[in-house]
Amino acid sequence: MSITQHLPASQAAPAAAPLLEVSGLAKHFPLRQGIVFQRQIGAVHAVDGIDFTVGAGRSLGLVGESGCGKSTTGRLVTRLLEPTAGTVVFDGEDITHTPEARMKEARRNLQMIFQDPYSSLNPRHTVGTIVETPMKLNGINPPQGHKRRAQELLETVGLNPEHYNRYPNEFSGGQRQRIGIARALALRPKLIVADEPVSALDVSIQAQIVNLLQDLQREFGIAFVFIAHDLAVVRHFCERVAVMYLGKIVEVADRQALYTRPRHPYTHALLSAVPEADPDSTRRRERIRLAGDVPSPVDPPSGCRFRTRCWKAQDRCAAEEPPLVRLKGNGEGHLTACHFPEEPTIEAREEDIVLDPAVTAREETSAGTA
Repeated sequence: MSITQHLPASQAAPAAAPLLEVSGLAKHFPLRQGIVFQRQIGAVHAVDGIDFTVGAGRSLGLVGESGCGKSTTGRLVTRLLEPTAGTVVFDGEDITHTPEARMKEARRNLQMIFQDPYSSLNPRHTVGTIVETPMKLNGINPPQGHKRRAQELLETVGLNPEHYNRYPNEFSGGQRQRIGIARALALRPKLIVADEPVSALDVSIQAQIVNLLQDLQREFGIAFVFIAHDLAVVRHFCERVAVMYLGKIVEVADRQALYTRPRHPYTHALLSAVPEADPDSTRRRERIRLAGDVPSPVDPPSGCRFRTRCWKAQDRCAAEEPPLVRLKGNGEGHLTACHFPEEPTIEAREEDIVLDPAVTAREETSAGTA
């Protein structure tokens, strides 16, 4: 498949300047040896040069296996971690290395919802104190007062305003996550990074939280970077989706194109693992079972990082890192990083791809027994 042109993230965005622009973002955590005189013996390449943009009021989903760098990316964007390389431009301002003392103004418009609603709330503070604190720290004094404003936010996220004086331990996981959402909304931010906001919740509560976030996005025009490993949740919430593997973005597209016409082999493998909503359907999807585990980010493979588990890998994949480009026949905003991309379909193949030897042995044993 021929490549027509290379599109940097800044060109893939709409004509209007994006609210968030990330370019070449990287985070390497040093590995040190020794007790007194520590010396660096390596580094964990958690995020290793990624590009993406998010427009005002829009939503981008980050998906991938555990350990691929999604949560680290969220913390880099909100400057909870210092980037090793690259730039983060938010609302027209480069905040990549802005000192903490000057980050207060940027953080008024850039908030985060954390994954674990049990550890992200201070158990010694009341709900009212948790929601009010961002306003007090940023010198925001609502006309109705901090208490009334906090109660309004609690009501906005579906909690009783009378819960103002209660403590986090008196609430369920879903209710605690609503408190975290109210805290993030306190400053009326332009962008919220939601780090797997529903993964720690019961399935029956997940839909309520996702629908709440969608309602808030429509009401307040908030942009989202939505981090998740649940592909169904991301498809429901996000307009565009970026797929990460071992610190790299391997594919970016709008949700319809990504879920129905994926091009990168890893995206095909991810989608094939999604449970069937209708097991009795006559329409068969492709079946892919990968071999082995994700390689160590301490020593990632050369070239394409997915090549050690890819059924299409060739010598070129080890020698050259594939750029994130628009392939011939793809939509303008559909970018893929693969030398030998798959066909744009999720229909069943003539033969299933089963690279896992354990799965193969089990199926052969079952066939022999039958």
